Amino acid sequence: MKTAFITGATSGFGEAIAYQLASENYRLILNGRRTDRLKELKEKIEAMEQTEVFLLPFDVRNRDEVKTQIESLPEAWKTIDVLINNAGLAVGLQAIHEGDIDDWERMIDTNVKGLLYVTRAISPGMVLRKKGHIINIGSIAGKEVYPNGNVYCGTKHAVDALNKAMRIDMVAHGIKVSAIHPGLAETEFSVVRFKGDEKRAKSVYEGYTPLFAEDIAELCSFILSRPDHVVINDLVVTPKAQANSTIRVNES
Repeated sequence: MKTAFITGATSGFGEAIAYQLASENYRLILNGRRTDRLKELKEKIEAMEQTEVFLLPFDVRNRDEVKTQIESLPEAWKTIDVLINNAGLAVGLQAIHEGDIDDWERMIDTNVKGLLYVTRAISPGMVLRKKGHIINIGSIAGKEVYPNGNVYCGTKHAVDALNKAMRIDMVAHGIKVSAIHPGLAETEFSVVRFKGDEKRAKSVYEGYTPLFAEDIAELCSFILSRPDHVVINDLVVTPKAQANSTIRVNES
């Protein structure tokens, strides 16, 4: 039975990926900041009697905590076959000259540095075993830049670059590296971006059918199910109604 480590598992893509991989008999190490949500997710998955779940609550922005917590894993959980670097967020939507620097740092620390900290802690084991798969959850914002997206787009362009760099560094060690770059997806993403303004967040998805977290979870499953000699390097996915970061049609 393989073991998958999922960051940001308390909601959205991470939670859906946890359910998907549990249904495929992966053992799960689930990470997130909200311990209550992690415990609830663990109870629900284990109630399905499908797999084992180990909780590792920490903030990926905290370098020391990442290292300490991952090193503290019991011996039976140290062999991690799959790393899903999912933790990430957008905060604010202002022009560069009006941006909130605290928001910028939160995005950079989570989306870029957090991904690096976790990868640095887990990937040496994969290299040692000459086996593993890393999936980085990026964004269409890592392929294009849109108005007022500045720093968020910058962080996701960094994820895109790091994904390519990881592939180069890992290929000699037999480790697969993949990325999924979703377009408009209805999760808690916009609620976080607009700092709890649920009405404004809901308006982002009006008039068309967006992606859902389960869509991304199914893509993770597909990527992981490819034969050993096949790697899905880079996958961009959008709703049917979306052409790029700024163009979408009203389907209603």
